[in-house]
Amino acid sequence: MRLGVVRGRVVLSLCVPQLKGLRLVMLEPVTADNLAARNGSGGGKALVAVDTLGAGAGQMVGFVEGREAANPFWPGKAPVDAYCALVVDDYTFRPPDVLNDKVQK
Repeated sequence: MRLGVVRGRVVLSLCVPQLKGLRLVMLEPVTADNLAARNGSGGGKALVAVDTLGAGAGQMVGFVEGREAANPFWPGKAPVDAYCALVVDDYTFRPPDVLNDKVQK
């Protein structure tokens, strides 16, 4: 799971039947530097994800990619590659070097 910031909605004039009625959002994945800075910026390459949670623009979400993104639609099939799994209310960020120092001690 990765974290991303919702930047807007995606509107389709034609869609695959499995996606009918689903909300698509544009996500910007959050880099470690921006997580540490808590500045609300993403910094990653934008992608489209299915959002059934109703996250608004500027909100941080946790999203999954790949096969796991299609799991909520099982046993049916849906052509999705990213799915918003949670809305982030708050988080604590510990840089990898801090975690490594604790493991080595």
